[in-house]
Amino acid sequence: MEIQNFPKVTVILRGYTYPQIRTVVKNLVGSKLCSVEITMNTPGALEAIEKISQEFGDSVMVGAGTVLTYEEAQASIGAGAAFLLSPTMLNKKILDLCREKHVLSVPGAFSPTEIKKSFEDGADIVKVFPAARLGSRYLSDIAAPLGKMPLMVVGGIGTANVAEYFQAGASFAGIASGIFNKEDILNQNEEGIWKSICEMENKLRELEGE
Repeated sequence: MEIQNFPKVTVILRGYTYPQIRTVVKNLVGSKLCSVEITMNTPGALEAIEKISQEFGDSVMVGAGTVLTYEEAQASIGAGAAFLLSPTMLNKKILDLCREKHVLSVPGAFSPTEIKKSFEDGADIVKVFPAARLGSRYLSDIAAPLGKMPLMVVGGIGTANVAEYFQAGASFAGIASGIFNKEDILNQNEEGIWKSICEMENKLRELEGE
């Protein structure tokens, strides 16, 4: 996939059971939030990635998050992950694997040096993490000397503040607790889940001028 076709918002699911994950993903089908990250520190993550990818992969991009090692990258790709995210930089061996397997790579970075190095090593998108600790102005500050880059903001981002990060230069956002009421996911409350999806969709429509 070309990164310009990658959804602007990726829903991050960490620590939920497979039925809870499936309930969220089922409600993402047909929405603007058609990308989901299942983190590797979720019990049964690989099985969940495989099942969700097989059932919903034609409608929702399914990726693996919190990928820290080459072995985790291999296993995630083997399970069907279409993209890999990490809270840290990924070494070139992992980035080369992603390119070989046509899987998007989204390593984490904090400093301008880490961001630049990740792109030089072959990253498709770089995840600025933890973004809210840095603030939205950080994006425009680093773009001044380094230019516009495909950056994803993660950490402290939600429906309430995502607009300021996109306006400051972010291309993508990864959002965990900032979209949904956690209790809705735990209780598989589809009405509450759908309401939260609609609120984020409305925010994205406003940004896109629809």
